[in-house]
Amino acid sequence: MTQAATMNPRSAPFRFKVAGMDCANCARTIEQGVNELDGVETARVHFATEVLEGRGHADFEALRARVAALGYELSESSTEVDGPEPTLHGLRGFIGFVYGQKDARRAAIFGLLVLASLPLAALVPATQPFITGLHWLTIAIIGWPIAHRAVQSLRFARRITIDSLMTAATLGAVMIGASGEAVAVVLLFTLGEALEAYSAARSRSSLKGLLGLQPDTATVLRRHVTPEGIEQTHYEQIAVAALTAGDIVQVKTGERIPCDGRIIEGGSEIDESAITGESMPVAKTHDDAVFAATINGSGSLLIEVGCSADDFTIARIARLVEAAQNARSPAERFVDRFAQWYTPAVVLLACGVATVPPLLFGQPFLSPAAGSPGWLYRGLALLIVACPCALIVSIPVTVVSALTRLATLGVLVKGGAQLSALANASVFAFDKTGTLTLGRPVVTGTWSRDCAHVDASTNACEPCDELVALAASVERGSSHPLAQAVMEAATHRDLQHRHALATDIQAHAGRGVTGKLGQRRVTVGHETLFDAAQLPAMPQDGSPNSVMLVGDDDAVVGYIRVDDTLRDNSAAALQALKDIDADYRFVMLSGDRPDVADAVARKLALIDEVRAALLPEQKLAAVRELEARYGAVAMVGDGINDAPALAGARLGVAMGGAGTHQAMETADVVLMDDDLGGLARAVAIARKTERIVRENIALSLVLKLAFLALAIPGLATLWMAVLADVGATVLVTLNGMRMLRAR
Repeated sequence: MTQAATMNPRSAPFRFKVAGMDCANCARTIEQGVNELDGVETARVHFATEVLEGRGHADFEALRARVAALGYELSESSTEVDGPEPTLHGLRGFIGFVYGQKDARRAAIFGLLVLASLPLAALVPATQPFITGLHWLTIAIIGWPIAHRAVQSLRFARRITIDSLMTAATLGAVMIGASGEAVAVVLLFTLGEALEAYSAARSRSSLKGLLGLQPDTATVLRRHVTPEGIEQTHYEQIAVAALTAGDIVQVKTGERIPCDGRIIEGGSEIDESAITGESMPVAKTHDDAVFAATINGSGSLLIEVGCSADDFTIARIARLVEAAQNARSPAERFVDRFAQWYTPAVVLLACGVATVPPLLFGQPFLSPAAGSPGWLYRGLALLIVACPCALIVSIPVTVVSALTRLATLGVLVKGGAQLSALANASVFAFDKTGTLTLGRPVVTGTWSRDCAHVDASTNACEPCDELVALAASVERGSSHPLAQAVMEAATHRDLQHRHALATDIQAHAGRGVTGKLGQRRVTVGHETLFDAAQLPAMPQDGSPNSVMLVGDDDAVVGYIRVDDTLRDNSAAALQALKDIDADYRFVMLSGDRPDVADAVARKLALIDEVRAALLPEQKLAAVRELEARYGAVAMVGDGINDAPALAGARLGVAMGGAGTHQAMETADVVLMDDDLGGLARAVAIARKTERIVRENIALSLVLKLAFLALAIPGLATLWMAVLADVGATVLVTLNGMRMLRAR
């Protein structure tokens, strides 16, 4: 492409849908053919999502004509997810899919006719001319699309494709009078392509089902003023795509929530499995965030829409998964390069097998010798069985299935390369605050002077409840994290309204707060707010916690202990990773004080190394040092504060992606639910994906080599070769699709 064309002011990006592809090799053919078109600067075809995208100044009609010439269809829809497709499961789904494919439908009809003619030839020999005519008609009608695609691929894409190999094999069989075998080649190949297309469509349908979970319409609250000046409200149904930020949506019991937003009225249990993979409903109430495509439980809700439909979390997930499926893994890139020279090499080998023995050793070229086929026949069988389809399709189907499955479990992986990195990580570096711990202060113990308990972690007594209620009377309404911890504890014990809100509240910067409760003066805070003679004995358990003293008038009545506690499943998540691979190394990278980090590490016995008091750039340096010493590092953090380390590690894993757009955009792996347990699930599926990719490659090569060994000595017929090629492709496809159900 000339520099003038590159700088053409009409140059613009384009994105269209391609239909008719049944394997990744088809995508490469279209891609190369479109890139040869005048006016196209760059073009790329994504088999997984049936998308052609690129840049240039060629118009749509020119692109469509080129794609049509190659044997496929182009449409102007650029949406990668168009909602759920008709069911593709079971025999009925397969029959329906085949019936919808014109070439496959014809092949099925002619195949039945050919099968019906087999006993007729044996019983009535005089019908042989009729049967031969049926064979020729079948070859012409079913073989023509194959031959047309082969010629157009050579003409426009400069590629020798599987269509070229099958066309050569069919013509060769016709030349030697093996019309029955030629029929078997075109019928089995066409039906095999339909089965490949069906398998690919099934893997795509899982992604398309993501947006299919979102309802098409929403019930929106509208307000209007009558001519008399009276404000009235009514509800109307509108398309979800028309929702804008600030709209008020009503969601009734059992309905799917149509938008991202926050609850402004009502409360309910929300099934968020579509977003986070969490199977248990989550309690939501006023001002809590909700997500599109989740299911409302038993309560009616009014929700304020938070953004436009294109920015809903479910839409972002679908886009990210689509982009991940289009990103080729290292294994896919290798196989693509391998296929570029493999197919021409196979053609040369087949030509050599067909010609060298007759030319140099006097072996028969066309005629059978001593019951064995001639060398042309053997070369044709070799041409078919050496087709690289199984090898090419084995990896993308497996990777796409795994990425889609992980998305349904609430784990977003940005592509095949990231999935491979997750499978091969040897060190997991964890941020402490917000990753291994909750990231916010929580009341972990109370002690009252009137309490008989000596253990501050024992809270079930009336004096301790009164202590929390007193503290809540002055902390209510404060946004300070310690105040929020007190109010959370008070709410949990239903003590938040035992006392009225204190008056004359005064905050003492860095020390605490005081207020009046009637004639009583309540103080909550640091020991410097109290007379040293009044201080009780502080806990000496060695844990780095914050202790807030509570005073009633001049007397200290007790204290409340606050700490950043471990997540409930942090220990279990680390153990689950160790169960996957006992050689995994776990490192904590924290910006907190060394004593705080060490205390958390002691509770998590599986932590191998602790590095504390780290600035962001020091975390990045630590990650690089760990990679130099131990190999690939997966850095797990909150996606914002740990951005340098997440970006610098071989793999960045962000926690709590649901509702956190920064994490979804920047990390390699996003745990949508704020649940560390999702990491072990993701690692297990990534490792299984790697194993199945290796299985598929090995299976493809073994089957190819086995039939090559049979084809050269003349032990394999043409129909056996086609069956072997189609069978290998179907086997690796079905094996890869197991990842859609991976646990």
